[in-house]
Amino acid sequence: MTTTRPGSGDFRITMTGDAAITVDFPPRIDPDLNAQVVTLANYLRDRRQVGVLDVVPSYAALTVYIDPRRADVNRLWTILERGAERSAADDESPPREHIVPVQYGGAVGPDLGAVAAFAQCSPEEVVRRHSSRTYRVYLIGFLPGFPYLGLVDDRIAMPRRETPRVAVPGGSIGIAGVQTGIYPTTAPGGWHLVGRTTLSVFELTREPPCLFRPGDTVRFDAVGAGTRS
Repeated sequence: MTTTRPGSGDFRITMTGDAAITVDFPPRIDPDLNAQVVTLANYLRDRRQVGVLDVVPSYAALTVYIDPRRADVNRLWTILERGAERSAADDESPPREHIVPVQYGGAVGPDLGAVAAFAQCSPEEVVRRHSSRTYRVYLIGFLPGFPYLGLVDDRIAMPRRETPRVAVPGGSIGIAGVQTGIYPTTAPGGWHLVGRTTLSVFELTREPPCLFRPGDTVRFDAVGAGTRS
């Protein structure tokens, strides 16, 4: 069971096993494309279909997890086809804005100097470039509450570390290519760490537990002792 739509609104709907449906758009990191994915996710959620267990947007795809014993797959298929043809301008859910305080460099940002060397600039310039942009939350993944944010300035878009760290402290802010992100808890990781925030991005006792959701915007605010290499 597959639906394909050619042209500028290209998408493909397929069953992923017997308990999920996936809508794939062209595979690239693009804010307009991701906005269409988020629009589709909101469109489906608003229709509150029986048997839908979870709706998970990513960079360029949406996966709908279902209870196959309860869900009306044909009905869901029709909703997804209609929703995938909508534009991001049709979404009535405005993006939420977050300001994230960050202490850059030093013990909390041990890779700031390495990123500066990669970019052939000063650590202060890395901080300026990292904190002067408004980032889009493309998806939540890897760890509960981990936001994949983009796109970073090309000059500081340093590829991930060749050898990941065994333990990255929660709150650490890293760069990996065109992405930046915030570690919600202590975990292994291979992103270059440029700073840390005291903001809690994931709490099980909070409803919802994740501070961010796809489609939100994030700005970093340099605070504390200032930049240190």
